[in-house]
Formats: sequence, C-alpha cells, structure tokens
Amino acid sequence: MLEGHSDMLSELVLLSFDKVMQTRAYTVIVLGSEEKKFAIYTDPSTGRTLQLFLTGAEKPRPLTHDLINSILTSLDAKVIQVVIYDMQDTIYFARLFLEQSDGNIRHIVEIDARPSDSIIMALMNNAPVYCTKDVLDKTVAIED
Repeated sequence: MLEGHSDMLSELVLLSFDKVMQTRAYTVIVLGSEEKKFAIYTDPSTGRTLQLFLTGAEKPRPLTHDLINSILTSLDAKVIQVVIYDMQDTIYFARLFLEQSDGNIRHIVEIDARPSDSIIMALMNNAPVYCTKDVLDKTVAIED
C-alpha cells in the first residue's frame, strides 16, 4: 500500500466492487468493506461503460477508458491503486495512482479523478480500490 496524499492521513480500507445498478437517470456503484457497503451515484453513461467492461461485451470502437488505458500502456505506466479520500455531502473525491518505470527509477503519479472513472480504470487493470477510514465512517450503509 502506498503512502497517501496529505489529505489521506487516515488509515486506508480495502474495498470490493459489489454491483452496479442502472436506471435512466443515474447509476449506482455499490462498494463494500468487511464493515459495510455503500453506494456511489454517477451518470448513466459511466454505468453503461462499467456494464460493458464487466460483461466483456465487444465494442465497435475504443471508448474513453480504453483510450486512456492504451495511452498509459504505451507510456509504460500502470494503474496501481485508487483511493477515495473525501466525501462532501454526497460527492466523493478520489485519486488515481499510476506507476511509471524509467530504468531502475519508479515514478508514482497521483491524479485527481472521479471515483466512477477511477473504479473503471482499477477494474480494467486489476488494481485495488481503497477509501480512507474517515470516508467509510461518513458513508451511509446500504443493505442487500
């Protein structure tokens, strides 16, 4: 686990992707820890992208996340983790952590990103998703 951003002084909690639910108006991404499950709401197009990835559906052309992944691959960079580090009202804030190797030197880059996009990138790259203990404490638990 990487050292966190200065806003992330709290302990990190590993999350698992539980499910995605889609309506016309929004998408619900359900994440969980051993302690509880919570929902992140996002736009329907992000939900459709997530569904395409999860089902392994063939896409006629690369989507935005595919493009970003291809750019990262061509730059020898990879997604190493996502940290959801803040929550204000119902809005979550995340950081996407990338690693790029240059010979024996490893560069870690931290990028501000929407949690929904970060989760898709993490799933595409088999990278862990964390949230801070503070964020987990603030979330509203949902039942199955």
